[in-house]
Amino acid sequence: MLTFATISGIIVILAVLLDAFETVVLPRRVRRKFRISVWFYRDTWKPWRKITGLIKTPGRRENFLGYFGPLSLLFLLALWACGLIFGFALLQYGAGEHVMIGNEPVTFGRVIYLSGSTFFTLGYGDIIPTSELARILAVLESGMGFGFLGVVIGYLPTIYSSFSRREIQISMLDARAGSPPTAAEMLIRLGSCAHLDDIFREWEHWAAALLESHISYPPLGFFRSQHINQSWLGALTMMLDTTAIVSAGVDGIGKEQAKLTFAIARHAMVDLAQLVNAQYDPLAPDRLGDGELARLRQALLDQGLHSADVAKSNDKLTYLRSLYEPYAIAMARNLLITLPPWIHPEKTKDNWEAGPWDRAIQARSLAGLGHHEERIRKMDDHF
Repeated sequence: MLTFATISGIIVILAVLLDAFETVVLPRRVRRKFRISVWFYRDTWKPWRKITGLIKTPGRRENFLGYFGPLSLLFLLALWACGLIFGFALLQYGAGEHVMIGNEPVTFGRVIYLSGSTFFTLGYGDIIPTSELARILAVLESGMGFGFLGVVIGYLPTIYSSFSRREIQISMLDARAGSPPTAAEMLIRLGSCAHLDDIFREWEHWAAALLESHISYPPLGFFRSQHINQSWLGALTMMLDTTAIVSAGVDGIGKEQAKLTFAIARHAMVDLAQLVNAQYDPLAPDRLGDGELARLRQALLDQGLHSADVAKSNDKLTYLRSLYEPYAIAMARNLLITLPPWIHPEKTKDNWEAGPWDRAIQARSLAGLGHHEERIRKMDDHF
């Protein structure tokens, strides 16, 4: 029994340390299927999604989903800490000798208490390890507790720094591509802009940073954006939509930078879909049907953006869409994120145009305008 406890303790500690190393320290994707963090996120996200389905208000539902990322991160750290405490308790129980104040019997529950107080360096001294091995284990565990605290202190700021850098670029889409951002809106607003290649270049760097940060820190995928109509997946999909249209051929707009941005964005889409275990759905609805494509082409044509060979351009656009849309749709279904349309069905306000005081301010302005007109009329009558 004691030998079994010792072996079990070694296995638990090694499993927790390996998972923490792969999640926090190792800056690359690990393809091994059985991992504590993978199991944790899979088995906590499923019930969270089911509870989310009971919430009918979109705003409240999105807020509830927004809690999962930060909470899951804290609970994952707590799970690692509990695993190390339990593993060292098994080692202490199987290989150590202890004396408790008052000569009370040392049970396994009290050994867990000793392990916890040692891990968090409380050091009450009511249970004392007496054998050399037990003392070595106590020192080793207390040192690991300090190391764990250092990991937490360093890990959380890094996560939130990556999240902040990701969201800055997404927020900038509001004025450039609408809310939610669409490919049609971006080309309508910026298609004739001389700096469109510079914008594509910015998003090429953003997509590369997204790929690196989300592979290095997988919990970032569950962190939601500030507004209900914004998301990292929606921004990535919209940029792929836009660069796909330009790469398919739009007269007057160069393709070179669009192709480079499309390539890295598609790379990010495919790799991140595997990271969140997205599954291909052959029955997924088409994001750009014939009717929507015709509306898109007409909207671009109204702005002077047209293709010399529309049929050839549409065929190439269909091919380019097949390279990324199945992954985007699968991830959106898995993460409960709404993908942006290719073109808005009707005119919508951008986020920057909306505010909680707008109606009151406009009503006051109209009232003031009416009062001003009345004063002018009275002055006219007087003269």
